Amino acid sequence: MESASQSDNPPEQPSGSLANLIGFVIALMTLFLPVFAIAHFSSSRTDLIENSPYPLLRSIE
Repeated sequence: MESASQSDNPPEQPSGSLANLIGFVIALMTLFLPVFAIAHFSSSRTDLIENSPYPLLRSIE
């Protein structure tokens, strides 16, 4: 047996809880921020169209 040999178990990795938290926050922002942006701008865009000073052309039946 060699006295200078390493043990069979590899050294434990640090938990990296801060990196996991940052990754989780980025994942949530990636999922929810586009939905909120689309909802916000689509509702404000319809307000602009409804309150437009220009007459909208409509098809006459």
